[in-house]
Amino acid sequence: MAGVIHHYLTARAELDAPGSPFATHMTTIRGVPAKSFVAAPPTMRAIWETTAVHGDKDYLVYEDERYTYADIHAQVRKLAAHLVANGVTPGSRVAIAMRNYPEWVVGYWAGVSVGAAVVGMNAWWVVDEMEYALNDSEPRVLIADDERLERLLQMPSQRPMHIIAVRTDRAVPGEGSTWGAIMSAADPGSLPAVDIDTDDDATIFYTSGTTGFPKGAQLTNRGSVHNILNIAAMTTAVAMAEQKAIAAGDVPPPPPAPPALPATFMAPTPLFHVTACNCILHPATLTGGKVVLMYKWDPGRALELIEREKVTNFSGVPTMSREMLMHPDWSTRDTSSLAGLGGGGAALQPDLVHKIAGALKHGQPSTGYGMTETHGIITANSSRWFVAKPESCGPAVPTLETKLVDEEGRDLPAGPNTVGVLCVRGSVTIKGYLNRPEATADTIVDGWLNTGDIARIDEDGFIYIVDRAKDMVIRGGENVYCSEVETAIYHHDAIAEACVFGIPEERLGEEVAAVLVLRPGASLTEDELRQFLTASLAKHKIPTKNWFRTEPIPRNANGKFLKRELKKELTGS
Repeated sequence: MAGVIHHYLTARAELDAPGSPFATHMTTIRGVPAKSFVAAPPTMRAIWETTAVHGDKDYLVYEDERYTYADIHAQVRKLAAHLVANGVTPGSRVAIAMRNYPEWVVGYWAGVSVGAAVVGMNAWWVVDEMEYALNDSEPRVLIADDERLERLLQMPSQRPMHIIAVRTDRAVPGEGSTWGAIMSAADPGSLPAVDIDTDDDATIFYTSGTTGFPKGAQLTNRGSVHNILNIAAMTTAVAMAEQKAIAAGDVPPPPPAPPALPATFMAPTPLFHVTACNCILHPATLTGGKVVLMYKWDPGRALELIEREKVTNFSGVPTMSREMLMHPDWSTRDTSSLAGLGGGGAALQPDLVHKIAGALKHGQPSTGYGMTETHGIITANSSRWFVAKPESCGPAVPTLETKLVDEEGRDLPAGPNTVGVLCVRGSVTIKGYLNRPEATADTIVDGWLNTGDIARIDEDGFIYIVDRAKDMVIRGGENVYCSEVETAIYHHDAIAEACVFGIPEERLGEEVAAVLVLRPGASLTEDELRQFLTASLAKHKIPTKNWFRTEPIPRNANGKFLKRELKKELTGS
């Protein structure tokens, strides 16, 4: 294995060398040193403009709808003109609240092409959550589908904004527009002329909040572009290392591969997250790939689309890969086109790594570890390196430095046995949290972003996530902060104490659970609690397992709940 790893490290060094398309250098971003690609384009608009050459190639497939690059470029030009006509200028915000419809993609590229920050609204949010994000981000325009418009109309008051209605027969509020009316306008032939800075916000994605409300992470044009190039560099390094290992005789050559297929990516996770937007849509678009969208996740339908569209790359949360492998249609559907199966959002369990490796005819498992706060991936692991080190999420991407710190933030000595909180610094760390200077200062110190994850880094630079420092549950790839759920529970008059944590769940990885103590004389059932929480929490955040107890919840000397001990007592793990 040492020889194989040597080939990978050699490939990475060659890609980082001067003259390489992926050469890096140190620059200064927001007053701190940051590793960056020398030849990176400046903005996401520049990325989009380069894709016009793909013309009549398939770009988006949504269920039975199909659009070429030329189709979507025309729609983007029309929408961009409409946005500018309605007051959108560089620095404005355009919110998108809808399912993974093709209109989401058009709205995204039109927004970043006129210098706006696209606000990705979580489609699962209930009315209160949606209202909070709109008031926090103050978009000039909201693009919304029927379900999100229904929630908008339930808000007691609406902030002034231009509304664009998508796939609905509902009356558009105020001076709004319909998608059909915008698309029936004449094609302006070019994008509006605007001046966009590389460090302007490109996107605002909301992360679950630790104090009851989500935080809007400010993703810049620079960071978004660099995430695309990081993904390309990691993919190129693996291919180069494979060739070097075969040429050296360290590994046998692979069996003959079928004729190369056009790159086709399935995006089964929501576009309002970096996984689908930054790590699938962005690189697929730059390379002229086809992106397959789904109305909602269904493993049987996914297998049908993989066969029909010859999907080459599937990237979702681990539970999706597992569900497809376990589905009865796996053995009957043609999945031979798959060159990669995996994804991120949660750890890919070692057994699943080997299952994928054994199930794919011409492909390999892959994973990426990352955060909204890093515009996408921090590490990536795939192919034979993933099979050899299935517990590792891989080495860091080219434009990130890494270090481990203790609980007080002090640097720890480097070494394969050192365990500490992982911090990263580079061109892909976010600018900060919108309207949250304190949260920004807590998370980013001298450019170093605290991931909140406990990790170790081996002698080859491969990173292993040991535990999470943040009080968080990862349910099917969705981050749920326990304190947010506890805050919602405490609003019920019957609750005296509430302690929320994650418990293992085979399909989703983790599920939200709660231990509850009622006030004297109060009564509350599980069903009553769930019904109460539906008004303030998205469905995936509501505890599915509840324990009621009469004794106070045990605490440490600082008064904090002993969650790990409580979880072990109740679940044995």
